[in-house]
Amino acid sequence: MSAECVLETRGLEKRFGGVVAISSVDFNLKQRELRCLIGPNGAGKSTFFKMLTAQIKPTTGQILFEGVEITKAQPHQVSQLGIGIKNQVPDVFNNLTVRENISVAARSRHGKARAAAIASEVTERLGLTGLVGRLVGELAHGQRQWVELAMVVALEPKLILLDEPAAGMTADETNRTAELIREVNKTAAIVVVEHDMQFIKQIAHTVTVFHQGRVLVEDTMENIQGNELVREIYLGKADDD
Repeated sequence: MSAECVLETRGLEKRFGGVVAISSVDFNLKQRELRCLIGPNGAGKSTFFKMLTAQIKPTTGQILFEGVEITKAQPHQVSQLGIGIKNQVPDVFNNLTVRENISVAARSRHGKARAAAIASEVTERLGLTGLVGRLVGELAHGQRQWVELAMVVALEPKLILLDEPAAGMTADETNRTAELIREVNKTAAIVVVEHDMQFIKQIAHTVTVFHQGRVLVEDTMENIQGNELVREIYLGKADDD
């Protein structure tokens, strides 16, 4: 494993009974790299994401984070190692303010003494200072997603895994989310599972295309768009796992 590699999978496979959802996937992510995972319905990208986040265990193969195997780690252990996770449905406290939500997240990793300072730094960095006193339950969908992203950033992870971060957003919210992800990528590697191709164009440097449980191709977004095989199996469709 290269010293600059933060995440690696080796021969990763997942079977559900006789169905092979993921087959022999080798994947590498460098420090502070941003990678988008795409693929048609049933391609396996969601299963792959859930293995990275320890929501499900691989049948065979290895997952390594900074050279340390985490294949059998529990979700809380994955978080403690420095991997931040944001799923599709926001995991926030509706009855707390934005500041309190971010402080709770910071306190869980850094302790009460540093939590307030980290919360202030994160809200400033992500442009949420105008919302800090608002109850999260009263916010718009996009704003709630940004609060959860801020909560993940407050943990100061080295790797962040995002599952469809732009789902259900307006065009303006999607654009703002792309800006936030690019900002967060300055200090953390990011893996984004997404099907919104316009959104991917705004953030992607390298794209990994899944098809039938395998990695079909990895390339720049420009080359992916011009790949006839990819266009045939995916780009003309709006399906997802």
